[in-house]
Amino acid sequence: MATTLSPRRFRRASERAAKRYSTDLSDSEWEIIQPLLPLPKTRGRKRQVCQREILNAIFYQIHNGCIWSDLPKDLPAYQTVYKSFRRWQRKGVWQQIHDALRREVRLSVGKQPQASAGSLDSQSVKTTEKRGRSTALMAVS
Repeated sequence: MATTLSPRRFRRASERAAKRYSTDLSDSEWEIIQPLLPLPKTRGRKRQVCQREILNAIFYQIHNGCIWSDLPKDLPAYQTVYKSFRRWQRKGVWQQIHDALRREVRLSVGKQPQASAGSLDSQSVKTTEKRGRSTALMAVS
């Protein structure tokens, strides 16, 4: 007895009423992040997948630590998600989102948008495995 497989189909954001996973973006989170994402190209093929769904899939993968091909079937295809993730990484989109969100958080708690000072301790500064020339000379004498 042969079984027929139905084509893979994921639900679009407009087709669902509530969040499916704890990592899904809320409407207020989406309103903050959406303007920070790259605009669609004016030429070529139109987007087939909502950027919000791609972000939901990326956040799911990061939170759960699964491999890309193990994303749930109700999220976009893992190839699409991974390709978007890498493209945004190469273009610096993740750093721009991070910087913008950090700036907003700092302003919301009454701080300056940029940190004015930093500190390092001896445990956070990495040293080399090889000793330098001056260190080697001190060990000999």
